[in-house]
Amino acid sequence: MSELPSRIGRFEILEKVGQGATATVYRAVSPDHPEGVAIKHVRFGQGDGEARRVRRLKKLLKAEAAVARRLEHPNIIRIDEVVFEDDAAHVVMEYFPGLPLARHCRFDNLLPLHRVMGIVFKCCMALDHAFRQGVVHRDIKPDNILVDAEDNVKITDFGLALNLDRKQQSDSTFIVGVGSPAYMSPEQIKSYPLNQKTDLYSLGVVLFHLLTGRLPFRANNHAQLIYKILNADPPSPSRLNPDLPQGVDAVVAKALEKDLYSRYRNGAQFAQDLSAIRYKIVDESQRPSDTRRFEVLRRLAFFTEFDDVELWEALRISAWRRVDAGVAVFRENDEDPRFALLIDGEVEISIDGRRVERLGPGSAFGELAWLDVGTSRQMTTAVTVVESIYLEVSPSALALASEEVRDKFRAVVGAIAARRCAEAMRAIAAGGEQALPARRAAPGRLDLQLVDD
Repeated sequence: MSELPSRIGRFEILEKVGQGATATVYRAVSPDHPEGVAIKHVRFGQGDGEARRVRRLKKLLKAEAAVARRLEHPNIIRIDEVVFEDDAAHVVMEYFPGLPLARHCRFDNLLPLHRVMGIVFKCCMALDHAFRQGVVHRDIKPDNILVDAEDNVKITDFGLALNLDRKQQSDSTFIVGVGSPAYMSPEQIKSYPLNQKTDLYSLGVVLFHLLTGRLPFRANNHAQLIYKILNADPPSPSRLNPDLPQGVDAVVAKALEKDLYSRYRNGAQFAQDLSAIRYKIVDESQRPSDTRRFEVLRRLAFFTEFDDVELWEALRISAWRRVDAGVAVFRENDEDPRFALLIDGEVEISIDGRRVERLGPGSAFGELAWLDVGTSRQMTTAVTVVESIYLEVSPSALALASEEVRDKFRAVVGAIAARRCAEAMRAIAAGGEQALPARRAAPGRLDLQLVDD
């Protein structure tokens, strides 16, 4: 752990408040800033290969200072000065005791809707002000939006900002490929000329993330992500969070329009639509996520391959059921494509009134009806032996889930059905006749044998 410096320039260092890949942020005071400031201290590396990185860092810091002189808004961090030294630089900015918005982009820590709308509204107005001053941020993401306990908002890190009043060919802030890929607009990915609409797209991604706990486009690699941003339609937020009121989907869809002419023209227009939804919200009480149920599911082998975001989504689209002993959860031959996952208790599976097996916690049942899309009929009867808790999954709800969650359910349920089929065939084989010996290999298969010399 690095030792806390006593001073940086004329500033007395009080504490370290943040640490990034290229900079450390301290809270400090000085005679001319007794109220306190934040100092972002950037140390330049030395040695082979560092010269280019240092030039880029200096370029970004100068750009941030130049932009700061033009922006004065209550929701944008104020920068007072940037001081360059031989081996380091420090940015003096207003101190704001907020934390990055990223902590509220998880299913288990989502903010109430009215707070989300208020925060993004302030961001819209801040970006609108920046654009009217000829500035495009180009790196809007939750990590660059600070929020305190009273929902005061500050957009920070204008180091990648684009100065629209200068030609891009000579603009010192124009760097191809800047930004965070998951939040970049289609035109930014294509390195097209940018205007304020690219920031509004990125803010739309932030809004989606705050409402659903996941990004609109997810992929296993960078190339797939880029393809989806350029070509795929994002899911509606209400498909991932059914609690959202009417109107939210339309606002998010307009912010995430790939067609620039269909996207919001400016931040003020975006903010106006958010305001219309905000005033329709009657119940502003927070509905806390059920972390207890999440932890129960996290321990089940069924959900081993689900990441946390997918598991939260699975919990939201499913129904948590508690029933007494002797209840028929599914009945043989009923047209009922639901399936279930036993959380606690015991369930007896039978066919034609004859018991097949008894299942314990963690077992899936009723899954054959979902897999058999031709009839969607239950092939067995499932009756609770004792008071039981199970997670009920409806195909209609699963159809509204994200592609990743649907694929995980198909893979896991398919594997369970395959194993049960194999077990059933072993049971049949136990009382069957002796099989024919295999004298020939199947076409295309090499039947290799070891031969002693």
